[in-house]
Amino acid sequence: MFKTTLVSSAILVGALFGASQAAMAYEAGDILIRGNVIKEDPDSGRINTDKTFGGSVGVMVMDKLGVTLGSSGKFDHEVDSGDKFKSQPIDLMAQFYPLGGNDARIQPYAGIGANYTRFSNESDGLRIDNAWAPKAELGVDLMITDFLAVNGFVNYTDINVDYKQNTAAGRVSDDFDYDPVAVGAGVTFSF
Repeated sequence: MFKTTLVSSAILVGALFGASQAAMAYEAGDILIRGNVIKEDPDSGRINTDKTFGGSVGVMVMDKLGVTLGSSGKFDHEVDSGDKFKSQPIDLMAQFYPLGGNDARIQPYAGIGANYTRFSNESDGLRIDNAWAPKAELGVDLMITDFLAVNGFVNYTDINVDYKQNTAAGRVSDDFDYDPVAVGAGVTFSF
């Protein structure tokens, strides 16, 4: 009796596992919701790194192509001169999933899109203009169930920032390359 129950349970678990494998494919019409912890490292070498939470909502418009809208909390930065500011990226990305539509536990993706970064809470005498920039991303979802995955990614934004600052010589206008590289990990829910 015990062996029959054990064999029946093994067959049932195997069938459920096989069914969940088939359901793990990203397909047209799927909605993807991501929540991540993100570390941003500006390229200038003069600005410190910071971590915050972020997320995105996306839809698969085809089996291998998704569109996402994402943002994060504000990153707190300090320049080596002592000036401080906060940045908040907002992204619209097209993401290509080469294994979309296939029953794959690993779903890598590459994205390209537009970034709008808002700057705020600048130190006294410093004014940084908000900026539009191109953005690229590489990531992977490792499927745990048919609705849940762990996610990891790295992205790069090519931002040239205009600023104005009060100095002893008067008000100075200039620009600098902000160019942050962000690395993140979190979870992806799909339905």
